Amino acid sequence: MHEMAIAEGIFDIAKEQAAKENSARVMKIGLLIGEMAGVEEEALRFCFSALVRGTLAENAELSIKRVPLVGRCGACDYEKPIENYNFICPRCGGGLSVVSGRELRVEYVEME
Repeated sequence: MHEMAIAEGIFDIAKEQAAKENSARVMKIGLLIGEMAGVEEEALRFCFSALVRGTLAENAELSIKRVPLVGRCGACDYEKPIENYNFICPRCGGGLSVVSGRELRVEYVEME
């Protein structure tokens, strides 16, 4: 389950930020997770809650913002959401490269 490794990374970032700000408690962590990142949201929430028991992030809320998969054509510059992993431009038949949808990052950490 790679969600545990992701949860550990998120927790490490939160602890680092809390230490920088001299904060005793992490309240909320905002995440950007792309549609193509391959992260199961419920599994991530479960792993994170198990990992942070008894820590400064024990009651922290994970606020997850899903980022849609969007591609841009290299030939005609047309940009569109990618559906069913179809990376062919509907306008010119060129190939679409990913503009967004692979994200997996901590956007913010709210502390007290």
